[in-house]
Amino acid sequence: MNDVDSAGARGGLVSAWRTITLWVMALAGAVVLAALVITLGEANRQRDRALAAQRHSYDVMILARTLQGTIGRSEASLGRYVVSGDQQLGRLYFEDWRRAGETINRLEKLAGDNPTQRAHLVDLRSAFQQRGGELAATALETNYRRNDQALSRYWQLRQTESLEAINAALTALIADERGLLEARTSQALASVRRSTTIAKVLAVFGVLLVLGAIAMGWIMVRALAERAIARAEADEERERADELAAAVEQATAELRAQEARLRQVQKMEAVGQLTGGIAHDFNNMLAVVLGGLELAQRHLLRDPAQAARHLESAHEGAHRAAALTSRLLAFARETAINPEPICADALFSGLSDLLSRTLGDGVTVTFDDDSQGWCTRADRVQLENVIVNLAVNARDAMAGRGTLSIRARCATFATAHGHRAPGDYLAVSVADTGCGIPPEVIERVFEPFFTTKAVGKGTGLGLSQIFAFTQAVGGEVSIESTPGHGTTVSLLLPRDAAGESAPATAAPPALAAVPAAPDVVDAPAPAPAGLAILVVEDDPRVLAATMGALRELGHHPVECNDPARAPQALAAMTHVDLIVSDVLMPSLTGPEMVARLPATHAGVPVLFVTGFAGEAGGGIDLGGRPVLRKPFTLAALDRAVLGATAGGGMVEPIAAE
Repeated sequence: MNDVDSAGARGGLVSAWRTITLWVMALAGAVVLAALVITLGEANRQRDRALAAQRHSYDVMILARTLQGTIGRSEASLGRYVVSGDQQLGRLYFEDWRRAGETINRLEKLAGDNPTQRAHLVDLRSAFQQRGGELAATALETNYRRNDQALSRYWQLRQTESLEAINAALTALIADERGLLEARTSQALASVRRSTTIAKVLAVFGVLLVLGAIAMGWIMVRALAERAIARAEADEERERADELAAAVEQATAELRAQEARLRQVQKMEAVGQLTGGIAHDFNNMLAVVLGGLELAQRHLLRDPAQAARHLESAHEGAHRAAALTSRLLAFARETAINPEPICADALFSGLSDLLSRTLGDGVTVTFDDDSQGWCTRADRVQLENVIVNLAVNARDAMAGRGTLSIRARCATFATAHGHRAPGDYLAVSVADTGCGIPPEVIERVFEPFFTTKAVGKGTGLGLSQIFAFTQAVGGEVSIESTPGHGTTVSLLLPRDAAGESAPATAAPPALAAVPAAPDVVDAPAPAPAGLAILVVEDDPRVLAATMGALRELGHHPVECNDPARAPQALAAMTHVDLIVSDVLMPSLTGPEMVARLPATHAGVPVLFVTGFAGEAGGGIDLGGRPVLRKPFTLAALDRAVLGATAGGGMVEPIAAE
């Protein structure tokens, strides 16, 4: 009995131990399984954090490289715009620069949580704004057609502190982000190694437990699959990084190509020389026309009244052609800006007819001169173009029907405000009764290329050019508008008190009508005696006309159609009082011919004749000798001959009548 009880007790004890062992194994299996799940879950979370950190770093570096490429494209577009003056290139520059600003905003959102990166971004933002101001000034110079100044400014901007600061900030930003990426990757790898070690230990315990081993095996298979997916994703990220690097290299190559093209910009000066050459030949033809007409007019015997009327009409047409030539030369940038005293009364008188024809019958134009005779000093053509520009904008805002009020008044400021210095100003305002400008738009109206008009209806350059004009003369422009009630643009132009006592200046031919020929031909003053004159001119028609004009004036001209043969022609003359020479000739220029004359004729007076406007002789040094402009009349030629033989030493353009 005792043996049975003892055996039963031992069996119950074994069973209990087995039960306990099973529970312990089950509990151990559950613990192992739970530990394995927790370990793998933490590994997954760490992997996700590492991948997110990698993506964040790649995004920051991609945006930084994209910003470099965008800034490079913007500056390259600005360079092409400065060279060609193409407004579409100016728009490309403006849009790329705006995209660069948006890219900086995205960088600030991505990397702004890091104090080190935030400091780099602050430097980047400051350098970007400074660089934008420098490039905007270059764009304004180009908008105002000051291409030479804009090109010089652009070349100077290729190496500036702002550009170096942008590159330094981006380089530091990318370097720091790359360091963060390496640190985060190392951290993630260490965490994965720790998780792998723990998983192996748990796997050993799981082998002892069937359920734990099965569970562990299933989890490990799943973990391996996820690791393979992560590796594939990492490979995709590396491919994206390689593509980005290739894109950056391509953008860098394009920038280098653009720099090479910019080195050829000096060749574009040939365009201006070609334009000036065409105008010069045209003026030669005008000289032939005017000289021939005047000689014919002085010798007509039959029906002189009718012939004189026809000749006067031809004379007026020749003067209009000369005005056209002046505009062509201005386009070729041979004509310099001509500042002069301008009063409101004369300005309004010259604009009245022009605005009436330009704006149409639907717009009523009123002028109010309350300036008390104050004047300003500016280029008349530019100032009139500014007001016409504002008037056309006002007409569009009024849909072709309304009232346009142009007013001049006096304004005095005792203190400085912004760029405006204290002093007296002639204030000219242009007010319309149109639709007005919304507040969110009025802040941008002076930006280059900004326009609210439909595509093809406006360039966005009008108000920016007006802003540049007022800055150039030392003034200020402001705009006030109420939606639905109209807009007023005010120009503050510095007062020119010295010019108020000077006689009023007539409007130039660019906007004023060309005066008709006088009823009576201006007869030249009689010469004291006939002079022996050598005429050097390569154009046979101009040479014949000049010879005839000098004979008509009572002189004794000798012709020479090649400047290289001038010394021989002088040697054949018994006496020489004056040399009349063209400036630009194929073999030698006029000054070069004079410099090569023998010493026996070095003191002979010289009168140069040229068809160029602006600087005498198209930029050639004339040695202080007088100049007669083509086309010229007999009276102008006579005065020029008398002035040259009188010994004038300064280069003083003798205007054609």
